[in-house]
Amino acid sequence: MTASPSPAAESHDRLARVVREHAGRLAAALIGVTGDFDAAEDLVQDAVLVALRTWPQDGIPQRPDAWLFTVARRRGLDHLRRRENYRRKLAQLRWPPDEGEVSVPDERLRLIFTCCHPALTREAQIALTLRVVCGLTTAQIARAFLVRESTVAQRITRAKQKITKAGIPYRVPADEELGDRLTQVLAVVYLLFNEGYLATAGQAQSHDLADDAEWLAALLHRLMPTEPEAAGLLALIRLHRARTAARFTPEGTLVRLEDQDRSVWDHEAIAAAGGLLARAIRRRRPGPYQLQAAIVACHAEAPRWEDTDWEQIVLLYDMLLHLAPSPVTRLHRAVALRYTAGPHAALAEVDALAPDLGRYYLFHATRADLLRALDRPEEARDADRLALGLTTNPAERVLLQERASS
Repeated sequence: MTASPSPAAESHDRLARVVREHAGRLAAALIGVTGDFDAAEDLVQDAVLVALRTWPQDGIPQRPDAWLFTVARRRGLDHLRRRENYRRKLAQLRWPPDEGEVSVPDERLRLIFTCCHPALTREAQIALTLRVVCGLTTAQIARAFLVRESTVAQRITRAKQKITKAGIPYRVPADEELGDRLTQVLAVVYLLFNEGYLATAGQAQSHDLADDAEWLAALLHRLMPTEPEAAGLLALIRLHRARTAARFTPEGTLVRLEDQDRSVWDHEAIAAAGGLLARAIRRRRPGPYQLQAAIVACHAEAPRWEDTDWEQIVLLYDMLLHLAPSPVTRLHRAVALRYTAGPHAALAEVDALAPDLGRYYLFHATRADLLRALDRPEEARDADRLALGLTTNPAERVLLQERASS
């Protein structure tokens, strides 16, 4: 019989859900009133720490989001009592906002765009977004990426200082700059998902990071429902995650797509993500995330590996290369080309990418696959060994070691 979770564990789990849903809203509301990015974020984190201490003993309040906001507001009044302008503004702030006040979703959108400002490094964008928008602690972010807590704290501190010193505006970009800035925001969420889906930091996958990425993508879609690329990214993430149950063996070894048990895929989630993607495509503003989602949908909707529509996938890769050319996309296209034009043609495409991708493990792993298909086993083993030396992901390493030694 499974033991019931302790009150402390239940409170901590509930707090984590509340923080995920409301920490960004609280920080955005406080920043919008005080104009102080650093202080608002610290106030929310202080409120979270108070909840961690008191909820296990006192119980979870009926309105946990309002409870967190009240604590943050009181602490703001305490800390800023000598700064009369902030004190007056904080005293006027209510939760939830009354009708006619600035909407919280608009404030959260400002917060996301501020955290992902192009003046910040990509590492700082990710750390700041996880801390302020998702409500993760510095320790949680450090554990997710297997780096020192002091490193993450330094990234966050420098990012907030840069926002202040550079006068980075706390606003949604104007229409003429929204496209480029939205691309930055989506790239942060996409990189976050990639790190969680198949981690580079010494673990097979990080469900927490993948959860955060999906949550952020869903939030962006809710806040920007007419942006097809926001919907495309959310569909892409959900299509990938629908196959999670079949991606690893019980021992943690990575299972290749062609060998996965498709009966354990989440077919309801695949259908829902396909519907989301179809609605985005109907807006007739194609983009890289919509095209990537369409490629994943071709795989996810095929009943068997043999039923995969490879010609459609090659066509989609051609469109993706037209919109966002990259050597990695050409590499993925070459994998699909194997099933339409044969391994000889695919290997020629891959070999042409050596100057750009010679230090990328998937380049060598793909070459190994094609060399095996061409009955060149010794060269395939050498390619697998090169790939093995270029990845730290344990699940990938096990697969490559098996192939290299076979």
